Amino acid sequence: MESISEKFYDAFVKNDRWMYITNGLKNTVIITAFALIIGVVLGVIAAIVKVSYAKKTKKGVGLSIANAIVTIYLTLIRGTPTVVQLMIMYFVIWKSGAPVAVAIVSFGINSGAYLAETFRSGIQSVGRGQEEAGRSLGLSYGQTMRKIILPQAFKNVAPAVFNEFITLLKETSIAGYVGIQDLTKGGDIIRSQTYDATTPLLLVAAIYLVIVIGLTQILRVIERRYAVSDQR
Repeated sequence: MESISEKFYDAFVKNDRWMYITNGLKNTVIITAFALIIGVVLGVIAAIVKVSYAKKTKKGVGLSIANAIVTIYLTLIRGTPTVVQLMIMYFVIWKSGAPVAVAIVSFGINSGAYLAETFRSGIQSVGRGQEEAGRSLGLSYGQTMRKIILPQAFKNVAPAVFNEFITLLKETSIAGYVGIQDLTKGGDIIRSQTYDATTPLLLVAAIYLVIVIGLTQILRVIERRYAVSDQR
């Protein structure tokens, strides 16, 4: 029976297998970071459309079409599993190209659907008097939204967006379904070569845990700072 040190050597040192972990971690971070950027952009756009449609008494054709598109987008993404969306994006829609890019787009679209509700709540949390003040200064609806409402909304939902980043990091563990060597897939490759599942998969779990704990601590710092600023 192999000792722990022998298992560690066989899993990570022998044949430079540790590179499966480091390369996988790099892809996980890249996918998570860029997917969140896409998610934030799509979430803000979707939230603005939904809020604008709800506020307008006279809804133009353009706004009605935009609202219909956003509604379909939110329904489809929230109503289907993330792994199915990823596989459809890779095997049906994209069909060729860089798998990492496919994952970034797929996870970004998925994240945007959930962040849309977060940003919508953030926009609605800003007092109506802020919008009225902006309009009284001669600003258009778009200018008021961009210069007054959105900055305050971003502040209100910053902790929730950061929490989405943590959730997204863990969700990317399914990227291996389309052949991407992410952190989880790296551990699985080592398992298939050494026939030892315990050592590599426990390390993968530990790496995720350490990252999530670190990000959670950062989130708590952000929340405390916002709590202090709100009291001033």
